[in-house]
Amino acid sequence: MGKVFTYDEVSQHRSPESCWVVLYDNVYDVTKFLPDHPGGSKIILQLAGTDATEEYDPIHPPGTLEESLPAEAKLGSFDKKTLPSTEKSPVEEGKAQENEIPALEDMLNLDDIEQAATKKLSQKAWAYYYSASDDLRSKSYNGLVYQKVLLRPRVFVDCVNCDTSTTILGNKVKVPFFISPAAMARLGHPDGEHGMARACASYGAMQIISNNASQTPEQIVEGAAPDQIFGWQLYVQTDRKKSEDMLARIHRLPAIKFICLTLDAPVPGKREHDERTKNVGGNLPVRSAVQEGSASSTKPSDKAAKSVGGGVGRSLFAGTAADLTWKTTLPWLSKHTELPIVLKGVQTHEDAWLAASHAPLIRGIILSNHGGRAADTAPPALHTLLEIRKYCPDVLKKIEVWVDGGIKRGTDIVKALSLGARAVGLGRAPLFGLAAGGQAGVERMLEIMDGEVQTAMRLLGAEKVEQLGPHHVNTRALERDIYDGPAGLDGGVKAKL
Repeated sequence: MGKVFTYDEVSQHRSPESCWVVLYDNVYDVTKFLPDHPGGSKIILQLAGTDATEEYDPIHPPGTLEESLPAEAKLGSFDKKTLPSTEKSPVEEGKAQENEIPALEDMLNLDDIEQAATKKLSQKAWAYYYSASDDLRSKSYNGLVYQKVLLRPRVFVDCVNCDTSTTILGNKVKVPFFISPAAMARLGHPDGEHGMARACASYGAMQIISNNASQTPEQIVEGAAPDQIFGWQLYVQTDRKKSEDMLARIHRLPAIKFICLTLDAPVPGKREHDERTKNVGGNLPVRSAVQEGSASSTKPSDKAAKSVGGGVGRSLFAGTAADLTWKTTLPWLSKHTELPIVLKGVQTHEDAWLAASHAPLIRGIILSNHGGRAADTAPPALHTLLEIRKYCPDVLKKIEVWVDGGIKRGTDIVKALSLGARAVGLGRAPLFGLAAGGQAGVERMLEIMDGEVQTAMRLLGAEKVEQLGPHHVNTRALERDIYDGPAGLDGGVKAKL
């Protein structure tokens, strides 16, 4: 059976000379592991003598514990009955009632889901999901910009039938929106990215797996439907061998149909909500499933770990390359994958034009400002889409153009599709759906968006997605804010090729 330890016994071991932690109802002596911990010994010592499961579990893929500690480090089981009493006072009970979560079916829109998720998330998780750069102007404007575009409904049109299916890179999907790559889903709920994948299967939606997912790609696509579509987000590492090994690993998963090379965050933005999270969990040196599973991963020193502290987001950028260029990166990537390549983070018509000039190596682009998490006051995707229509509309014919950022309504999706987007990404919404109700919460989020898209299409008189066009929207109120300088499609831009 093994020894059973009480809370009083465990709590005595809080020093560098004797450091114990409780994980998954078992007691571990991690004293010898302290010097080897990727984030330094201080992080573990802050959790010493306590149950660290709540902080450890969301940010470490299954199997990490067994790989990191020898069998003899497991001392025995933990008697949870010996924990100090946690009975709530009447005041605390009252606050708990105020924070009661409505049933999923009573959540009618994405704001309802976000409010429910906010009540359930830890401060660390909420700060990471909610945060954006500097003054959050790009994040706010990402959503507000859609309100400036008006729909042009038609009447006397048969709107009984509505087909929201479309194709993305030649793959058929049932809805024209997808889950954008968003990191660390298990911070919000144990179902994680795999729960998102199961939800996507129910609605025939595509999912792009984050490079910094909290589960391994193998775990995420396990049990996927035969026709389910995934993409893999790639953050190129300074040590290119790590990225090459990851690409080889991705190629062994046939459910993953394309590579999404992310370019809009070569360095982390200043996300102050995230960086202000100074509790123990907020300072944990988060390691993604990719980092955990990489055979060639290296362990940073205490000094290095400290330098990337201050929030989950900044920790995730450790090792990310900032030296990517058209001339060097695309040839390198083309040598290591035959999958279609999509560039994420295009924010000007010039870069969209450059991407299209690399077709068919480049099959698509995602217009995105990283959810407002990189350069604050960077343009919303809809601005860039209108720039493309104004300066280089042929881009829309040469490659697929997707958008993400700020989507809160099905009408937002329909407006983007009407202006030429092939598909529309949802980033925070699936994370909040997951936090609100696990897989079922993501399914509810998808159900709401699908219903709103169908309603908007019917009222516009469009039976199929491909029937949507610029005649369905009025962008006059937005056009004043669109870039109005020189096109810049020759000379300097061509020289970059």
